[in-house]
Amino acid sequence: MTFVSEEIESQPELWRRAAATAADAATVLPERGARVALFGCGTSLYVAQAIGAAREAAGHGETDAFPASEMPRGRRYDLAVAVSRSGTTTEVVELTRRLRASIPVLAITAQDDGPLGKLASRIVTLGFADERSVVQTRFATCTVALFRAHLGERLERVVADGERALSAPLPVEPEEIGQLVFLGRSASVGLAHEAALKVREAAQAWSEAYPAMEYRHGPISVADDTTVVWALEPLPEGLEDEITATGARVVNPQGDPLAELVRAQRLAVELALARGLDPDRPRNLTRSVVLEP
Repeated sequence: MTFVSEEIESQPELWRRAAATAADAATVLPERGARVALFGCGTSLYVAQAIGAAREAAGHGETDAFPASEMPRGRRYDLAVAVSRSGTTTEVVELTRRLRASIPVLAITAQDDGPLGKLASRIVTLGFADERSVVQTRFATCTVALFRAHLGERLERVVADGERALSAPLPVEPEEIGQLVFLGRSASVGLAHEAALKVREAAQAWSEAYPAMEYRHGPISVADDTTVVWALEPLPEGLEDEITATGARVVNPQGDPLAELVRAQRLAVELALARGLDPDRPRNLTRSVVLEP
């Protein structure tokens, strides 16, 4: 078994630990009503997008999410949240260094002894979710679980859905896939982007992601009988009919969007293996992007 597969299988149980961490870190995590900016790179950016949408939907306050390299200057926030598994990502560290003079920065990381942990005003360490893998899985989902618990959600059903997602048959065989498209709504849009990223990283495959209703505005034009469109939440009325009319296959969700992401991670690994690739050693990637000065 690949070690990324072992890390995927550990996720539902670790979501329970993330929920317990949220309770312990309640005074460190963003307070209700605060205006918050989240930032990260790659997977951490998509995690930030999912958290930001969930926080606003829960009525906890205005929340923006940015790539660390693209956060605009001059906006006023009560708190910035930096997401980085390694705590070493160059753009995240540089932005934290710039912001900390004017905005408190909370770091969410798996390693608190890196540059990010030393620069941040406060820190929540998810060391139990750290990974050997280049391809992130459990750190990302544990960060989402942490914030969902902090927003007041009970995660028992999410954990149960995640456990089922580990053993349920995959909805499509790898050899049947030409193009994978993941669709989300609200907080699951970020998770859809993360699912597509896993497929690209692990399997070097053609994968895309969109807000569900945006799929019909152009991207549907390349759909055919080799396209699999995977919805992380139930699709808006009528959209499935439009997709199947192209010959594409629709995969409907079987549980919570976080559990659907687990199923997508499993498919990414199986697709990589079917193509003769090693998902533990993805092409052109490193565990953390640290740029030379």
